[in-house]
Amino acid sequence: MAAAGLAAALMVVSVAPSDAGLFSKKPPPVTYTDDEFNNLPPLKGENQLARNLRRTPVFYRSNYPAGTIIVDNSERYLYLLVGQGRALRYGVAVGREGFEWEGSMKVRKKVEWPDWRPPKDMIARAKAEGKTLPTVVKGGPGNPLGARALYLGFSEYRIHGTNAPKSIGKYASSGCIRMLNEHIIDVYNKTPIGTRVVVIE
Repeated sequence: MAAAGLAAALMVVSVAPSDAGLFSKKPPPVTYTDDEFNNLPPLKGENQLARNLRRTPVFYRSNYPAGTIIVDNSERYLYLLVGQGRALRYGVAVGREGFEWEGSMKVRKKVEWPDWRPPKDMIARAKAEGKTLPTVVKGGPGNPLGARALYLGFSEYRIHGTNAPKSIGKYASSGCIRMLNEHIIDVYNKTPIGTRVVVIE
């Protein structure tokens, strides 16, 4: 992306970290040379998405350190901060009405091709609608959690892939953050255990 295009993608977040005590160990930042950052190759599969939902290098000013993940619910974007006021932006699906949330948690666990175990309240909601959910769906291409999952604290929330890429950019989930499988693989490979994830409205 040319410098002019990058400048046009300037984002500003001035939220002061209120969770600093939870993160005594800082994850290593993702680093890029200027040339690498400005000329990121497209990821396979991104042509399924609108251009603004593809991985995009942007300026993003924040008080959080490099390595932090910020999810903006209102914009339906995930930002991976890479330092020097820059970030990688990815389109995501977020919680639909009634399932929105905000806060800060650590990545507690990382799983490749995770199994999906619907929580009890989801099973109950489906039953009330006349549907029956399985207790577990084994990991694989047909699994709703997609190719990778980052588990947030001890909550039921995750950042994960999806087998429904058309939902990206929408309010579509029960609170989890959905990404294109190629995107979650990219973020997964850059995200160590203990990474701070901040979800904002």
